[in-house]
Amino acid sequence: MAVREQTEKSWPQEAICSICLDFFTDPVSLECGHKFCRPCITQCWEKETNSCSECREEFLEINLRDGWASASLDQKAQKLNLNLKEKECNLHCEKHQEELKLFCETDKKLICDTCGDAREHREHRFMPIKEAVEIYKDQLKSSLDSLTEKKSAVLKMKLKQKQQISEVREQSSRLQTRITSEFTKMHQILTEKEQRLIRNLREQEGKILEPMEKNLRKIQENLNYIKEELLKLQKEMEAKDGLTFLKVKEEAYWKARISVDIQVQSEADGALYFGKFNGPVEYISWRDMMYVINPAPASLTLDPNTAHPRLILTQGRTRVRLGDKWQLLLDNPERFDPWLYVLESEGFTSGRHYWEVEVGNKSRWGLGVTRESAGRKGGFTPSPETGYWIVGLTQNGYFALTSPSRTRVTPSEIPRKIGVYLDYEGGQVSFYNVEYMSQFHTFTHTFTERIFPIFSPGSNDSGKNSAPLTICGVKGY
Repeated sequence: MAVREQTEKSWPQEAICSICLDFFTDPVSLECGHKFCRPCITQCWEKETNSCSECREEFLEINLRDGWASASLDQKAQKLNLNLKEKECNLHCEKHQEELKLFCETDKKLICDTCGDAREHREHRFMPIKEAVEIYKDQLKSSLDSLTEKKSAVLKMKLKQKQQISEVREQSSRLQTRITSEFTKMHQILTEKEQRLIRNLREQEGKILEPMEKNLRKIQENLNYIKEELLKLQKEMEAKDGLTFLKVKEEAYWKARISVDIQVQSEADGALYFGKFNGPVEYISWRDMMYVINPAPASLTLDPNTAHPRLILTQGRTRVRLGDKWQLLLDNPERFDPWLYVLESEGFTSGRHYWEVEVGNKSRWGLGVTRESAGRKGGFTPSPETGYWIVGLTQNGYFALTSPSRTRVTPSEIPRKIGVYLDYEGGQVSFYNVEYMSQFHTFTHTFTERIFPIFSPGSNDSGKNSAPLTICGVKGY
């Protein structure tokens, strides 16, 4: 009897769809053997891959087999489940065989009236089953609402994460396309340069060889003539008659004095013409590429109208150092005070730009970009929020000016020359150690106004930081 009851209670579960947790409606079977309601599995496959919700086996094609053979089984299971529910509704107390009418709130269990009068429940709190059901339904509803909110939040997080993953992939794809495009252009430039050099070399080779080969033909003609004369003279030398011999001797004497007015053209003459092809081909090609590479290291000049009164600009406004005293300069609105900064003179409103600055062994310095409308006077703190994107060096190490506090940066090697890269449309400012072209910090922002490169040689540091900052423009570019 117990086995039968256990079987009757467990058997209906086999007729329940694992998706909707209810009895099958229009049951179908997958190739793996698991069964589901047709609407349930169809909706699942609209959102996810074609896989079994039970065993996760994936299918290349949708092949749903009708489950009519189990329809009668499902109907019987439903009837049996209804019978079980009826039995559960009429459950009786195992101890007193009375109908369960009360809910003991203290013990959290159903009891009969006799149990309520018993000693073990005398001090307990009771309530009618219907009232208990309402209370616990409210509690369950609260839990369901909470879980529903959490589910909604997690779904939003999932969607946001998917969007971020998609954005990263799209960005990576765009960068890959750009890298391929840039290297394709460089390969094309180098290939064209190589073919042009080889073509010029062959043309120069032809110009050098043409007179040499012409001279070689003349030498061969003279050589052939001399050989013929030698054969004649040898035959005449064999004459036995004395008079004939003397005549031959006289002719041989004069023929031997014939001059050959031909000189061998030296290979050194050709080397003079080949010299331009035997030079630093790699460097020459690199210099040629500087005119087409974008961005190439820019030659910037500093704007004296923006320089702090203690800053001194030299060498065509490409070098800045800290002076010993304040200069008597006009306190115009563009001039920095109290920050030891100076701007580049032109600024950028679009495009990609790159410049290099020699910092050498300085113990303090600052480099980066700022927007045109950023404040230049007063006690503001430079940061992206105030329109400054700057990295630098102080006694505490390398830093990036961020808010609310500075961010420490750690270059892999001590930089002697800093490269600054600005991608206006891409919203990126990156800093590189030029010697290794290793990136050690990047800011991201959406730029909407003119952006200026900014420079600071730093404080004097008791005379240890007197060296200037130098903008390293490419000569001749």
